[in-house]
Amino acid sequence: MGRLAIRPNRSRLTWLRENKNTHPISVTNAVSRVLAAHPGPFHRVDLSCSIMEAHLPELDRWLQLLAAKAVEELVFVNRPWPINLRLPATLFSCTSLRRLYIGVWRFPNTAGLPQGSTAFPHLLELGLCCVLMEDRDLECIISRSPVLEILTVVLSQNVVRLRFVSHSLRCVQLGFSCVADLAAVDAPCLDRLLLSDIWATEGRKFSTRIKIGLAQGLRSLGYLEPGRHLLQIGTTTIKARTRATPSTMVPSVRILALKVYFGTLNEAQMLCSFLQCFPNVETLHLKSDKADELNNATGEHKAMFWKGAGEIECIKSHVKKMVFDEFQGKQSELAFIKFVMERAQVLQKIDIISTNASCTTLEKNKLVLKALDSVKPASKNCQVVYSTHALLEEGGSLIYLVVILLSFDHRGLKL
Repeated sequence: MGRLAIRPNRSRLTWLRENKNTHPISVTNAVSRVLAAHPGPFHRVDLSCSIMEAHLPELDRWLQLLAAKAVEELVFVNRPWPINLRLPATLFSCTSLRRLYIGVWRFPNTAGLPQGSTAFPHLLELGLCCVLMEDRDLECIISRSPVLEILTVVLSQNVVRLRFVSHSLRCVQLGFSCVADLAAVDAPCLDRLLLSDIWATEGRKFSTRIKIGLAQGLRSLGYLEPGRHLLQIGTTTIKARTRATPSTMVPSVRILALKVYFGTLNEAQMLCSFLQCFPNVETLHLKSDKADELNNATGEHKAMFWKGAGEIECIKSHVKKMVFDEFQGKQSELAFIKFVMERAQVLQKIDIISTNASCTTLEKNKLVLKALDSVKPASKNCQVVYSTHALLEEGGSLIYLVVILLSFDHRGLKL
């Protein structure tokens, strides 16, 4: 049988379906009985359901009970299929919610909400995993959740096009999704804008158009990809030779993460332009991208670019730590590291990390990095550390990310 665990002291209900042979009707009936019998209020409810398509009346009734008993935190995952089953609009009656994480659903239609009304007046965190929803629905929920601080979208079932205006959002995270457009139009409290494994829409040269409008509190940003992302600051689109001006800078950013393929001249130029936009960066994370079928040049001769590259304000005066991840031992990578060392006046540490490398590759990389011994660093306190680590297999990495993003103790991933 499935197990319903009720913890009255914490007003928490968790359903764990431990036996795969348990009949779905038995499970749904048990959940219905417990929700009806519990006096409430519920601090937290976790429901991981299966085959809910045949039990939509029960689903609607559950949400009515949760709303009546003032549920504060709700994790509601429909598994395994169908992945496009629509949640009832009764969800919007749960106005006491402070944290809401839903997975493998079609989001309720927001068109029926009264104009100007507040959907979730107390909602602080919203997490959407493998959810199908219209652009207008996501923007509607953001605009009608006046205290929303953390928004997470992972494994979106549809292309994400998000323009948000919010005076409460502190952290926006998007991962493992196709993201066409992302615009922080007016978000004065936004502290972190984090992107992970977002890919291109079919037929577009760039994977994502990222616009930073009014976001004067933004401190952590990444991963931006200079070769694939079209960055717009204010009304200016950043190009390879865009001249840095006050209107093209985001001075509040202190932590910046970039994914770069160092083997092409265009990406090297775009990297310079991107760095010029963030003059006060103190921690710089770089992930070296590998060549793909459309961009498979070795790029060794592109190392010469960095010998003639101009001054970059954040590198010269502010970067204290640089992390260079997935180092591949390319001369173009080494040339950039030398460029930073020779110009960064307050640099304290460079972490150079190889990932999933063989013993032969590790020894080769160590020999390549020997060339750094001859570099005269601009900072007398600069320490260079070389290490290696293994990534999880693709499936394991994906599961790990989903677990992190669906955790209620989560307060935003830190770069």
